[in-house]
Amino acid sequence: MANFNFQVTPSGGNPIFEPAVAVNLLNPSIMVAVATDTTSGVPQTGLYRSVNGGATWTITLLPLPAGFAGAEAAVVAYAFPNTFYVSAHAFPGNSDGTTFVYISTDNGQTFGSPILVGPGYGTYINNDETNVLADNGQASPFLGNVYVSYNHQFNVANNSNSVAFLNRSTDGGATWDQPTLLSSPTTMVERPDMAIDLVGNLYACWITVTPPYNFFVRTSLDGGATFGSPVLISPVSLVPTVLPVPGYAFRVLTFANISADRSNGPYNGSIYAVWQDYRQGYSDIFMSISTNLGLNWSSPVSITGAPQGSQNFFPAVDVDPLTGGVNIIYYSNQVDGFDLDVYVARSVNGGQSFTNTRITDVSFNPNGTSPVPVPLIGDYIDIACVPPGGYIGIWTNTSNSLYIVAGYSNNVITP
Repeated sequence: MANFNFQVTPSGGNPIFEPAVAVNLLNPSIMVAVATDTTSGVPQTGLYRSVNGGATWTITLLPLPAGFAGAEAAVVAYAFPNTFYVSAHAFPGNSDGTTFVYISTDNGQTFGSPILVGPGYGTYINNDETNVLADNGQASPFLGNVYVSYNHQFNVANNSNSVAFLNRSTDGGATWDQPTLLSSPTTMVERPDMAIDLVGNLYACWITVTPPYNFFVRTSLDGGATFGSPVLISPVSLVPTVLPVPGYAFRVLTFANISADRSNGPYNGSIYAVWQDYRQGYSDIFMSISTNLGLNWSSPVSITGAPQGSQNFFPAVDVDPLTGGVNIIYYSNQVDGFDLDVYVARSVNGGQSFTNTRITDVSFNPNGTSPVPVPLIGDYIDIACVPPGGYIGIWTNTSNSLYIVAGYSNNVITP
């Protein structure tokens, strides 16, 4: 079964966007997804759970922390044997954003009260664009560690800089260490990302969005206790915030994406950095690979094979922990130059070559039924491997308001 599109949330209502998904590696039929859900009239963290491989989903809303009026930028991660973590950015108004984590130990059926990770303070500190990751490295001495990264914006009222922060928990998310400052306070970053390899090495990365535009990574060999110096993966040509397509008005932010091969296969230890880039005069998806703990990186290459001039954006990457297969999801307008589709690029030879497949059944207008171009379709989409050799992709469909769709494949490809 491949490329089936399952509707996760209803269409036509208040917008639901910015989806993320995680899979129980021991029982891959169990999947948990999250998104920014405005069904209630205010943004909250939507929680969507499937026990049949994505065919049907139950829908709930995670409760807002006391004293907070909304939440957004949620991400979900799985940890052995039946735990799911959800990170989110909660806020009382237009400032003072705080990062929280919710924990489920029953495969996503119920979640505990939100746990504070990174507090915000008025217009001085806003902790946004969260990510969460658990160590499932099969030979990791740090198995079960949990990491949360976020964009730590400071002096917000004066549009000052933002830095990449990372917090670590060594007790299953109950308590959190003081944050590690990853990036320089003299630059501005967008949403940082993280990856863990087979033996628990942690890779934290970000893209600077003030000149010079660069993709950096730092490596921790001790379970997030300390990090090496920043290493340049590649210079980046930022994609215009609004893509230069007549009728487009939605924003396209450039985020870092990274994943590690933690399988026992021939490409074990390879680290894949993925991002959207405008160096060719249009938005395309590029990838660079490290095979020596993030110290050196290959020259960036496009992985889409998309037509010149098409717009390809919002990539996300995940590596299969059993087979080492690389899966990258992204939006593209390559069918007609305007409407959007979702594609998945897959590699089973360590990123040497990719097979790109359109997984949407029908193209969709980014403006939906709006008579004028819309300013937002969400800022990211996601993909999670379904071992051995499958994946679940999740994205925002814009055809009738904003709602969430997932595409599943258990087709195993070969070199």
